[in-house]
Amino acid sequence: MTDMTDMTDIIDVALLKLRLDGQRFTVGRQYILRALSELVGPVTIPMLLDHQPKLAQSSVYRNLAVLEHAGLVSKIALGDDHAHYELGEALTKHHHHHFVCTSCGRVEDVTLADSVERALDKALQSAADEVSFTLHHHRLDLVGLCSRCTGGATKLRRSVK
Repeated sequence: MTDMTDMTDIIDVALLKLRLDGQRFTVGRQYILRALSELVGPVTIPMLLDHQPKLAQSSVYRNLAVLEHAGLVSKIALGDDHAHYELGEALTKHHHHHFVCTSCGRVEDVTLADSVERALDKALQSAADEVSFTLHHHRLDLVGLCSRCTGGATKLRRSVK
């Protein structure tokens, strides 16, 4: 579940963000946000459909794109048509990054220590300043092999210090 207290908070934020984006908060979009709030970590569309059978596959792609554009859903693209989705930071109020396994496609959340996140922000802002780029925020995917694919040689961690 999200860091927000309940689904009512998610609905309130979603209504506002969708309205600002010129979109409606349809039943299908409500189902998607509810499912993402109930599932743990980033999920694929098949996982979303398995969890919420009332969703029509034909509209899930379109609704996810609308929710992503409004900042309510984040998409973690894996380079091909295989992507994972999760509630956006506008709803969770939790900034984090991802471990992405290039072998099996597994995606895990990773939260950096505040001191590491501040150092990363400073380095990225410096790089942006060098080329007169206006930086709004950052997303970071750490790409490699998960512990399952390396036979347990490395461990996926949820927090990096």
